[in-house]
Amino acid sequence: MDWVQVVVLGLLLGGVYAMMASGLTLLFGVMRVVNLAHAAFILVASYATYVLFENLAIDPIVSLVITMPLMFGLGVVLYLTLFPRIESSPRYVEMTVLLTFGLALIVEGFLTFGFTGTFRSVRPEYASTSLEVGEIFMPTGQLYASLVSFGLLIGLWVVLRFTKTGTAIRATMQNRSAAQIVGVNVRRTSALAFGLGMALAGAAGSLLSFLFPFFPAKHWQWIALLLALIVLGGMGSIKGAVIGALLLAVASAIVTYEVGPTWSPITFYLTLFLILLVRPQGLFGAKLRL
Repeated sequence: MDWVQVVVLGLLLGGVYAMMASGLTLLFGVMRVVNLAHAAFILVASYATYVLFENLAIDPIVSLVITMPLMFGLGVVLYLTLFPRIESSPRYVEMTVLLTFGLALIVEGFLTFGFTGTFRSVRPEYASTSLEVGEIFMPTGQLYASLVSFGLLIGLWVVLRFTKTGTAIRATMQNRSAAQIVGVNVRRTSALAFGLGMALAGAAGSLLSFLFPFFPAKHWQWIALLLALIVLGGMGSIKGAVIGALLLAVASAIVTYEVGPTWSPITFYLTLFLILLVRPQGLFGAKLRL
């Protein structure tokens, strides 16, 4: 029964990781953007949620209706302002790494200036309660966050599968040049995809605000974790990001149970090392042609 409990806790946290990773891998799949600032923008949403909760008593889950549209708009503006300037570069992918690394540092600086380096967290009532199903207990906060995450992932799948914009995004992910030839406005599609990725970051930030304490430099820990997830699943594969997140979250929970929480992060870093060594394209990714 102990192992069942561990797996359940891992899956609950894995749902949130999956949403965090899906936004990051969407950007790479559509635009070949390695967005090292993704976790920094998750923190922006976490702090926005903190301000809304402390000043207006808005529940962090309810705050998604504010943080997601705001982050979507910010994403579209950032893409149209910064990325068209480098899209013709023969080193485009490398340039996105440098550009988003700089963005991450800028965001961290602004957050430190505005909120200092003090740990913050949002504490709604359900963040400290749990539900019991037989002999299995589920932290209510993790359960709610996981359910919302899977709901948003289903919504993302519906958008990508059944809408005209989603078809354009999928076409751009498969072959950017061919999509442009058949009439897809690649720049507009890329801007919308960047906005969607940022909206998912906004949702992740609101949910993580009551799951973990956070501070401005926390994004470096999260981006390392997210890169391990999307490399395992395959860069650009949303299905791979979800499956990779669930697998690694469960593996991390098992390591925490058997060895201790101090060793939990090594699960992600060791997986990143091994997958790059054995299968660089990941479980579901195609071999890269940069």
